[in-house]
Formats: sequence, structure tokens, C-alpha cells
Amino acid sequence: MRMFRLAMNHRALIAFHQGALPKELKQRIGVIISDEPRINDEIRVPQVRLIGPKGEQVGVIATTVALNLAKEANLDLVEVAPNAKPPVAKLIDYGKFKYNEKIKAREARRNQSTAEIKEIRFRLKIDDHDFDVKKGHVTRFLNGGDKVKVTIMLRGREISRPIGGVELLQRLADDVEEFGTVESKPKQEGRNIIMTLAPKGKKVHTQSEQRRRGAESRAERQARQAARLAAKQESQAQAAADAKTAISQKTSDKKQTSKEGSNAEDEN
Repeated sequence: MRMFRLAMNHRALIAFHQGALPKELKQRIGVIISDEPRINDEIRVPQVRLIGPKGEQVGVIATTVALNLAKEANLDLVEVAPNAKPPVAKLIDYGKFKYNEKIKAREARRNQSTAEIKEIRFRLKIDDHDFDVKKGHVTRFLNGGDKVKVTIMLRGREISRPIGGVELLQRLADDVEEFGTVESKPKQEGRNIIMTLAPKGKKVHTQSEQRRRGAESRAERQARQAARLAAKQESQAQAAADAKTAISQKTSDKKQTSKEGSNAEDEN
């Protein structure tokens, strides 16, 4: 029994080095799992199916030969399909590849819609001024690309006549129809009547506009800084030229004075 366990442990160790150990088994035996692909000397299988740097199929070759090809091309051998038989490896610049993946992930996060659901609450007996204020909040949320959950809170006998709350919500929907649409119609849930409004424009558009304005602001700021720097350099250059001219003039005057003194001595 002990020999059987030792044999199984030996097989598991070989499988781990070859990358064939299942993820669940790695977790069970306490192996740290990395999502990063194996590269270069980390690839321990005897053979790989090699893909060239331009996507060309090289074929099944020894891993040592693939590593030599990678070194000659100043590239990395990256295992892209470890579960294939034999595993598939590709010749790429891994550092550049990771950088491009990071940039793509960042752009994807920027461009994804991250709409939130804001909530506005009304009382059924709300005056016109308060209604306009809350309508302004709803408009602002919709313009920001967020959904708005509008809740009418009923009290006492108002629960038996919810039609007033439905009419109030419909009035709000009509007033903001330029900025949003009714995603879920008014419905009563206990003491509340709820309606959801969705923006007509996606939040990603708002974010793009904000990025465009930010880029323009940065460009203007950089232009002003460049103009100030150029003016400063021009002022310094002018000051240096004036100082040089003054020194030259002073030297010339000194020489002229010395020459006049020499002529006076000769006359005497």
C-alpha cells in the first residue's frame, strides 16, 4: 500500500511538471495556481507543436529545438495551449505581449458601461416646487447614463387609491421623456409604487465625452506651459545677449580710453 502511494505521488509530480495536473488536484495538494502561461525553461514537456511569430505552423518539434529557435530570434517560447497533445507553443515577445494585453484590458474597462441605479422618492402629496427639484435630479441621473428607480411612498388611506401615484409617475415620465424612457411601468409593491426609467444614451458615451474634454483641457494646459517656457527661454536669451553687448561695449570703451592715454603720452 505504501509503495502504491509513493508511485501515485511520483506520477502526480511528473504530471505537475508536465502541466497535466488538473486544477482541482492542484488545489487539493496545496499547489499555488498561476494563470500565467509557462514560458521558455518553464516548459518541461519533451515536444511542442510550434507556431511561428507570424502565425505560421512549424509542426511538432522537440522543446529544446523550439527553445533554441526562440533564442536565435530573440523571442520567448510561450505555451498557449497546455492541454493539447502535444502542447501548443508560440514564438512571441512575451514582454510586449503582456503590455498589449494590459492596454487592451484597460481600454475594455474604460469602454464598458457601468450604469448604476439611482433612487428618487416622492410623497403623493408633493408641491410643484419639490416636484421640479426632484425632476431635476432625475434628469441629471439620466444624462449621466444611470437608470433611475422612482418610488412613490403611500401613507394611510392613500394605499387604497394608488391611481394618484401612478398619475404622478406618468407625469414625471412625460416631463423627462427627452432624456429617458420607461423601462418598467408603475407597479405597486406593498406601500410603494415603483417605476424605473432608463437613459436614452449609454453611459459609455458620457464617459467618452468626458475623456475628450479632459484630453482637450490637457492639450490646452500643455500648450500654455510650452508658451510660458518659450517666453522664459526667449527672455533669458535676450538678457544674455544684452549682457554680452554691455560687456563688449565696456571692453571697447576701456580700449579706447587706454589708446587715448597712450597718444597723450606720445605727444608729451
